[in-house]
Amino acid sequence: MAPCLSIFFLFIITFCVTLTAAAAGHYSLQTFFPRPAYQSLIKHAKTPKPKLPFKTRYFPQTLDHFSFHPKSSKIFYQKYLINTQYWHKGAPIFVYTGNEGDIEWFAANTGFMLDIAPKFRALLLFIEHRFYGESMPFGKNSYQSAKTLGYLNSQQALADFAVLIRSLKQNLSSEASPVVVFGGSYGGMLAAWFRLKYPHIAIGALASSAPILQFDKIIPWSSFYDAVSLDFKDVSQNCYEVIKGSWAELVAISNQKQALAELSKAFRTCKSLHSTASVLEWLWTAFVYTAMVNYPTEANFLKPLPAYPVQQMCKIIDKSPSGATKLSRAFAAASLYYNYSQTENCFEVEHEVDPHGLHGWHWQTCTEMVMPMTCSNESMFPPSGFDYKKFAEQCRMKYGVLPRPHWITTEFGGERIENVLKRFGSNIIFSNGMQDPWSRGGVLRNISATIIALVTEKGAHHVDFRAATKDDPDWLIQQRRQEVENIQRWLDEYYVDLRDA
Repeated sequence: MAPCLSIFFLFIITFCVTLTAAAAGHYSLQTFFPRPAYQSLIKHAKTPKPKLPFKTRYFPQTLDHFSFHPKSSKIFYQKYLINTQYWHKGAPIFVYTGNEGDIEWFAANTGFMLDIAPKFRALLLFIEHRFYGESMPFGKNSYQSAKTLGYLNSQQALADFAVLIRSLKQNLSSEASPVVVFGGSYGGMLAAWFRLKYPHIAIGALASSAPILQFDKIIPWSSFYDAVSLDFKDVSQNCYEVIKGSWAELVAISNQKQALAELSKAFRTCKSLHSTASVLEWLWTAFVYTAMVNYPTEANFLKPLPAYPVQQMCKIIDKSPSGATKLSRAFAAASLYYNYSQTENCFEVEHEVDPHGLHGWHWQTCTEMVMPMTCSNESMFPPSGFDYKKFAEQCRMKYGVLPRPHWITTEFGGERIENVLKRFGSNIIFSNGMQDPWSRGGVLRNISATIIALVTEKGAHHVDFRAATKDDPDWLIQQRRQEVENIQRWLDEYYVDLRDA
């Protein structure tokens, strides 16, 4: 859905990061928002689509579900992926609530749903989020201005899912089929909210790594970056200290006359650097996203990475020659994130491409998805605060709109969200891994007998949604087993109620 990054990355950057060296040697940072899912994206790159066991379909979707202006009834074609291999009429429908990117990317990294489909005889449905991938309401002009982007928000997306699901069930002549929604990161937030807003459509939700408490002042604003730092510190105190000290060395170099030339050489950039801020961003991104995807097995979600990549980064730092600078050690560690596959001869530090079409997240963080983040003195990142006035001004300058920082908590529940869930919700699983910095904004304890938290100490960003492998640790196997048992219980109760009705 990262950011002192919001995932989604979810996360990574919503706005550029500026680095200046003050007389006292302190940093001046603009808000650095990690997305619940990916970062530093300058241009869109066309990459081969993964081969997936789904058929691609397009649904004629309504532009605006909440008004009756003449333009509201405009139709756009929303992409979805469907797999009916194991399904029969009346069997469950498992829906992935798409988040900020093209839907194939999420389908390729949500093998868990494919793994469990045979057991439940489930139809699988992955719905692309409006304004991402091919689901562009105004075609190539969808990002043209606030007049078009104004239709990009979570409430419209939830309504899209509801309308599409109801239509599909009618077309399949299987309106009695129970629906369970799944989502990870921002998609996990959408899954949980969908269960709250449309309980007559979905009987349950599995929300993985969903930071629904990351808004307003529900949790400390420094939680995200403190958690990233702790991931590295738990592996090696020296690793943590080296990264923490590397920023001061970067500032010192930035004050030199030939700073950009020196940094271009040291960071093996493909093109000469134009700003020292891009180096900070490049390093920052690597450490944040590696912490997020500190998976127990090799994976290629954000980048190709080894098992437990945080440990591998710290090994690189700890085994560096004694005379190496902290900045050079930080660069060597960050290179693992960008070049584990050993295919890069140089680094596009200022021109990272966007292979998954995530740039719509910038708009969302400037409107409703306002997740304040700061860096405390305990963080391995430079201390910084969140200046809402500056943040709002950046949004106004970029889009001509101002954020609504309290809208999400108004719409879905704020500091008393647990009471909201307890009173009005049921059949929701919140799964979180404490290696994932987004977990600090998630639900970490059971709220009721039917709203449960599955928390693993070694889990990372929606690792439970990844396809099972022979190398999966016991704790991950057990977590998935508990998820399946709860889903089975929801379905059993539904079919009993349906039979007795």
